[in-house]
Amino acid sequence: MATFTAAKLSSNALKVLEHRCLVRDEQGRPAETPEEMFRRVAREVARADKLYKDRDPSRSEEEFFRMMSSLEFLPNSPTLANAGTPVGQLAACFVLPVKDSLDDIFSSIRNMAIVHQSGGGTGFSFSRLRPQGAFVKTSGGKASGPVSFMRIFDVATEVVRQGGRRRGANMAVLRVDHPDVLAFATAKLDMKSFSNFNLSVAVTDSFMDALAKGAAYELRDPASGGVVSKIKASEVFDMITTSAWKCGDPGIIFIDEVNRHNPTPQVGPIEATNPCGEQPLLEYEACNLGSLNILAVTTEKGIDWNHLRRNVQVAVRFLDNVIDVSRYPLDETVRMTHANRKIGLGVMGFAEALIKMGIPYDSEEGIRRGEELMSFMTGESEKESCRIARKRGVFPNFDGSLWRIRRLRMRNAATTTVAPTGTISIIAGVSSGIEPVFALGYEREALEGEILENRNQLFAREMERRNLASPERMAEVNRRGSIRAMEGIPDDMRRVFGTALDIAPLWHVRMQAAFQKHTHSAVSKTVNLPHDATVEDIRQIYLKAHELKCKGITVYRYGCKGEQVLKLADWNQNNPCKPASPQEGESDDDCSSCRT
Repeated sequence: MATFTAAKLSSNALKVLEHRCLVRDEQGRPAETPEEMFRRVAREVARADKLYKDRDPSRSEEEFFRMMSSLEFLPNSPTLANAGTPVGQLAACFVLPVKDSLDDIFSSIRNMAIVHQSGGGTGFSFSRLRPQGAFVKTSGGKASGPVSFMRIFDVATEVVRQGGRRRGANMAVLRVDHPDVLAFATAKLDMKSFSNFNLSVAVTDSFMDALAKGAAYELRDPASGGVVSKIKASEVFDMITTSAWKCGDPGIIFIDEVNRHNPTPQVGPIEATNPCGEQPLLEYEACNLGSLNILAVTTEKGIDWNHLRRNVQVAVRFLDNVIDVSRYPLDETVRMTHANRKIGLGVMGFAEALIKMGIPYDSEEGIRRGEELMSFMTGESEKESCRIARKRGVFPNFDGSLWRIRRLRMRNAATTTVAPTGTISIIAGVSSGIEPVFALGYEREALEGEILENRNQLFAREMERRNLASPERMAEVNRRGSIRAMEGIPDDMRRVFGTALDIAPLWHVRMQAAFQKHTHSAVSKTVNLPHDATVEDIRQIYLKAHELKCKGITVYRYGCKGEQVLKLADWNQNNPCKPASPQEGESDDDCSSCRT
């Protein structure tokens, strides 16, 4: 039987588990230990084996327990919190439709509240709603437009907590050819509105072509499809980039690139993603995520590929089982999720794995290793999905899917996703997703205002090994967060221990593109910018992301908001838009990005 070592959990991990994942008694006190939580989750997810009678559930339970308790794999936090409980909703990501009638809009708000209450995050496309000022035939009045209705969604989110553990998280998407695109792109500039939303403009190929040519493009009525007006693409692009510079929103979704890789085009087009952008989904579709700890299978010599292969195989089986044991809050979601069976296996601890191998994040070798890793994981996950399909059958919407064209009989319409892993990376004690380490010492505001102190242990151990860890020097590192400009630090350490704002923006984009090349769904990645970055910097980032075929892109300029999740000790509380040492923002949770 697998063993559990409590020492592997940091004080921060224990705080997060107690607040978000452990079962509580009627007084709100934790009613289980972390070991009991992992056992509860493993037992419940293994229960799906009984439906197919092709595996021994007790064997699966031990495999699942071993991988979670060793912190080599963790599922999204709704699975940790809800598996084996009366809630029973285990998916993190949902996309819900918003149709152009008052009845449909308020039905969507109701459905959103139900999903949030169960612990999921929601994404919406508001592109079908009539623009502000459009004629409303039923009342003879004028439409208030998508941005106005988004306010109702935002207020509803404010009063409904996700599973009683955290605030709700939403993604709002609007097509770039919607007549209200400028109002949407600037909707968060007051720094107060839509605090429960991330915003992303769905940018088309034709828009990018018009931008490259310096031409105008057409804004269309979403109901009739008729042309309402024309506007220069550069005017809209400038508004998007300027707003992102000022407040971090909107991001961009390259919607045509997303749909070129839609695994089930016969079912319908993809119009929106989950709150952090890594999971494009069809209407009413849900997806459960999980991430492998790459640091846990890495030594100074490199990644243990055989160990990683075994972990991929077990993780795919785990996530596929989750689909069957999860209790989805909406009947439409049950049908769509079981018809496509999408899962999202990703990574965490990647940046620290590079550090352990002595490879700078911002290097050609770092990019190569990222692409190699994701190619391996996606290839192995496809093989395991095919193995499962041989016994349990392909996903019901397989006919007409990309996998039939490629002659792969898959159990799942998608197997890989790179999520931000905000919560589970704290539990595992590693860097989040594929982000570089935020800083070598920083503060994270989480758990409703509690400050979590973070110190990079790989760096601390290396400083001790080299006899460099004087109290004064370590205090300076904690204050600065970075060593690249510090005296008395060896050059090789300066390169390998690069932090988020040490790394030039285009290296961030290149790393995202390297992972996206081999990821079925999408990649959550924040391009971290110093406070003195320019609008032109953001423009170049967005253009490079399009050139490298990313499915979306997000930026965050450190200090552009008065509040942010991650801060350095030198953070200037009295003048938050002028931090003493500019760094970056980062996602706080599996479904709530830094921008909210």
